[in-house]
Amino acid sequence: MTPKRPEGAGAFPIPVESPAPNPPDQHALYGALDLGTNSCRMLIAQPKGSQFHVVDSFSKSVQLGHGLEKTGRLSRASMGRTAQALRICQQKLKRHNVKRMRLVATEACRRAKNSAEFLRMVKREAGIQLEIIEPEEEARLAVISCAPLVSTKTEQLLVVDIGGGSTELVWIDLSSVPHRERPRAIMRLHAGFHTTDSPFPAAKVVDWISVPLGVATLRDQFSDVDDDAARFALMSWFFEENLEEFAPYKDEQAREGFQIIGTSGTVTTVAASHLGLKRYDRTKVDGLRMTSDEIDRVIRNYLSLGPAGRRRDPRIGQDRQALIMSGAAILQALLRLWPTDRLSVADRGLREGLLYAQMSADGVLEDGPF
Repeated sequence: MTPKRPEGAGAFPIPVESPAPNPPDQHALYGALDLGTNSCRMLIAQPKGSQFHVVDSFSKSVQLGHGLEKTGRLSRASMGRTAQALRICQQKLKRHNVKRMRLVATEACRRAKNSAEFLRMVKREAGIQLEIIEPEEEARLAVISCAPLVSTKTEQLLVVDIGGGSTELVWIDLSSVPHRERPRAIMRLHAGFHTTDSPFPAAKVVDWISVPLGVATLRDQFSDVDDDAARFALMSWFFEENLEEFAPYKDEQAREGFQIIGTSGTVTTVAASHLGLKRYDRTKVDGLRMTSDEIDRVIRNYLSLGPAGRRRDPRIGQDRQALIMSGAAILQALLRLWPTDRLSVADRGLREGLLYAQMSADGVLEDGPF
């Protein structure tokens, strides 16, 4: 069933930013925590030039949304696992004396009937005050995290963030922005998708959508289909059906001047498989460009391996073999609609977007090249 867009979705969100009453400290540490449907991830970083230097990090699969599709609630076990992970995050934040931070939760907490109870439990047991952000802001933060990967040749840009519980798509027109300014124009979206008072040529957000289907929720909806290939095909076509409300869906795009940036575990895993990596290497994956045809070959290989073969593949592993196929189904649907010679792989996402937004708002990033 096609997701209903929330009322006012066409009106772009007012950004939520922390006030900075005092002059910004160029050496201050910033924290960003992203609690998703599957994972809990945190970065602690320090501004450095036009980017930032990571001081500490944390990442753990907590499966907060396990069983959410059936019950509409977060289970006691998943809440307990997540609270334990968040206690470690709080210890790291205290150890580094982090004062500026945003600690956010996304789709699982947006949908769960008992999310308020969960937030109280986290505050009580882990000492962390989580903030549930709306899909609009999640999409905006994913976009600005990818600014350094935007090509100066890109006229039309599609940023895709495939999460555990939802997938955000943002279509951006850069044709009126001077070539060298295009990555910088994406970064300026930290002030909101729709700004009219900027003296610089602006990136135009054509449309955005948050589809309530991610790697976990899509997998769960088709868990009763036994045949591996049939389940994959059904997931891919079902995801495409949910894009009907996305304005560029009906427009055919030329490959020239068109770039997709994908940010998710799905895209980075596909990239690692394409490169034949024995061990994951972020420096080889982040920023890698692949064509639609190269990605299709990787996905066809996943299908030929089957569930048992994917479990043995070191780039996928036992825990992710089912999730990689639901993510690949989403990716295939997108590339069926908009084939490209420039899909850029982003090993970055909401955490990086949170850091860029805070640092940009505080004025501690230099206005130089990425």
